[in-house]
Amino acid sequence: MQRRGGMEGPSLPGSAFEIMMDPIEDLDLGPMPSSPLSQDTFQTLWSSIMDGKVEPSLLDPNPPCPMSFEEGTSPQVAEADYNNLEPISSAFVSAPIIPSTEDYVGDHGFELAFEQSGTAKSVTCTYSPKLNKLFCQLAKTCPVHIKVSNLPPFGAVIRAMAVYKKSEHVAEVVKRCPHHERNQDYNDSNAPPQHLIRVEANQLAQYIDDPNTKRHSVVVPYEKAQVGADSTTLLLNFMCNSSCMGGMNRRAILAIITLETLQGDLLGRRCFEVRVCACPGRDRKSEEENAEKATAPKMKSKKVVVPAPPRSSSSENAKRSAAGSSNNESESGPYILQIRDRKHYRMLKVILEALELREEKLQGEEEEAEPETRRLPKAKRKRLRLKEENPDSD
Repeated sequence: MQRRGGMEGPSLPGSAFEIMMDPIEDLDLGPMPSSPLSQDTFQTLWSSIMDGKVEPSLLDPNPPCPMSFEEGTSPQVAEADYNNLEPISSAFVSAPIIPSTEDYVGDHGFELAFEQSGTAKSVTCTYSPKLNKLFCQLAKTCPVHIKVSNLPPFGAVIRAMAVYKKSEHVAEVVKRCPHHERNQDYNDSNAPPQHLIRVEANQLAQYIDDPNTKRHSVVVPYEKAQVGADSTTLLLNFMCNSSCMGGMNRRAILAIITLETLQGDLLGRRCFEVRVCACPGRDRKSEEENAEKATAPKMKSKKVVVPAPPRSSSSENAKRSAAGSSNNESESGPYILQIRDRKHYRMLKVILEALELREEKLQGEEEEAEPETRRLPKAKRKRLRLKEENPDSD
């Protein structure tokens, strides 16, 4: 028997079943104060337990509270129910439905750098700073250098994700085509076959399928730059061509590289366009030339336009040239033309032979019709013929 606050009561054992084993004669309950919030006194409740009228399970200190669904009110859940819920991961909470493609440097100065390579046909990966676009071959190593001005907090991670560039396709998930997904030559046990982006030479890489957006991403822990280096290197592989049917299907994609905390908070973001093709150097060269041609008309419009000469002078020059040409037509003599194309030379030669043949034919007809003109000189006969053809020349 124990006394608590001047009240005699039984020593409560671990369960209500052990209490029932004690004889009721040894229990000295004494006067029990009534609780203002209860419907019965403790003594009455205790007597009901000893008589078997009340089950001991009702004495549970944390009884389950059912959900009340009153009309016009929202459901109320007991506090004990929340203890049984599984914690939701921060990555699921913070994952947006449409990922942003805007660059964000952040407080840590997050930046990306690529190796300089030309446009030769032998290169397997090349980056164009003018287009902010990476050209690479299927399943070839693409080094991406990660730079920060301030070290991120401990446990930071790097996430790589691919999204479509155009707004009409951005809601779709970037996946591999069925052919490469089933091809064992481009699959391994470390990465799921439907993921487009893989990380090479990193056993800590985790491939994630977002349960809400169904998007694919790969996450690796951030590594501090080594002594004497200003960046860390991330080796990426793109496991499907941009032209594959059933996959990207010639649709432009963007690679989003983000720096995040272990809880999923964003620290920095960088984006660049990716094209997976057979000849990266050739495609980069052609796209850069097309971009320069597209911007060329804008530069020409800025030049100063020189005004045209007055019409009076041009008309006078035209009259003088016409008069000179009419006077020169009556002159005889060889004329020389400078022709640079052999094809044009042959065409003009055929025309000249046809004109000479026509003149000889006309000359023969005139001699037959007018025998009296045979005694005139050749130049005079030519003037008469021109005068007959153009009677209004005077």
